[in-house]
Amino acid sequence: MLPVKENFDEFERWAADVIFGRARGFRAFLARWTLRALSGLYRGIIQFRKFLYHFDYKERHHLGTLTISVGNLTVGGTGKTPVVELLARTLRDRNRQVSILSRGYKSKALTELQNWRSPDGKKMAAEELPKIVSTGKAILLDSKFAGDEPFMLAKNLDGVAVLVDRDRVKSARFAINELGTDTLILDDGMQYLRLARGLDIVLVDANAPFGTGAMLPAGTLREPRKNLSRAHYIILTKSDGSDHSLLEKKLRRYNPCAPIIVTTHGPKYLENLKTFERRTLEHLKGRHVAALSGIAVPENFENSLGRLGATVELHKRFSDHYRFTTRDIEKFTNRCLERDVEMIVTTEKDAVRYPRNALAEVPVWFLRIEVEILSGIEHWRHMIDHICAPGSSGCPVLRQRTAFFG
Repeated sequence: MLPVKENFDEFERWAADVIFGRARGFRAFLARWTLRALSGLYRGIIQFRKFLYHFDYKERHHLGTLTISVGNLTVGGTGKTPVVELLARTLRDRNRQVSILSRGYKSKALTELQNWRSPDGKKMAAEELPKIVSTGKAILLDSKFAGDEPFMLAKNLDGVAVLVDRDRVKSARFAINELGTDTLILDDGMQYLRLARGLDIVLVDANAPFGTGAMLPAGTLREPRKNLSRAHYIILTKSDGSDHSLLEKKLRRYNPCAPIIVTTHGPKYLENLKTFERRTLEHLKGRHVAALSGIAVPENFENSLGRLGATVELHKRFSDHYRFTTRDIEKFTNRCLERDVEMIVTTEKDAVRYPRNALAEVPVWFLRIEVEILSGIEHWRHMIDHICAPGSSGCPVLRQRTAFFG
């Protein structure tokens, strides 16, 4: 009998396969019809919730500090974390005091409470504290308690604070009052309506702009397509450089005004998990590798290895954000040894969850992905300039567009 964790992971992967259309058979067919019936209810709840915030039946908190939301209409796989990293790094380098606010999806509750003293020496009560992943000067939590993406961001962004809490209003107040933050980045913030924002950046995957096309739980849409009207900027992600005029025309049905920036998420280098050695992508050419991942759309990662010249001898897919155990890695490593695999390659997000005591026998590398702007660089620069203008608390030009109830 499989352990409970493995049983749950198998069910979670099967559920994802149902939603993404990968699962076949009568059971998957029945599940899809059941989920479609629930999608209408979900859509109604989402729109009613938006109505409550729009007409002030529910409070939206205005904290007097520029808040930038980076989010999307769909779940999983739009490449949000590299965009958040690029934005935070750019603003930091322009002398903004930046804090990233995340909910820390699938992070564990703290086993030992953190302590914090205000500049005046007063010790803050534990219930007033978000999880402090990074102060910008020191990383205080690992990926288990921070969550994968917040820990990655903290590791890659010196001088940028990273805070985790479901109540991001609490995180925002801490960032402003205790860390001197003047720019808040609301990570995965499109659906977090409690915190008012001056700027809404919405990411759209160029290869699957509206996910599977159906609303949760039958599909991957978190909100109806028309809610794209709330975006001040639209960033097309994962472009292959081809012409996107038809897609842009489709997006204009829902948002006729927002500047569109086209980006690609490209692999940059390999890094060894044990030695921290970095190699160019040429290191993959002609090699027989094994792909290990726990992400929403593993096919994209595996296909990228093939495009880089590697032969993927075998792969192992876990559910999104799955925390690998030593037993998982030992079983997979044994399969790699049987197939004479030269190296295991994983994603950067998965690397933060890889058990370090299992780094033996087969070298393990992660593939570093970074964002590159292909077109619309003038829109990106215009946005950054407005944010960083002396005395600016937002983007005054853009705040003329206040369409919230689209």
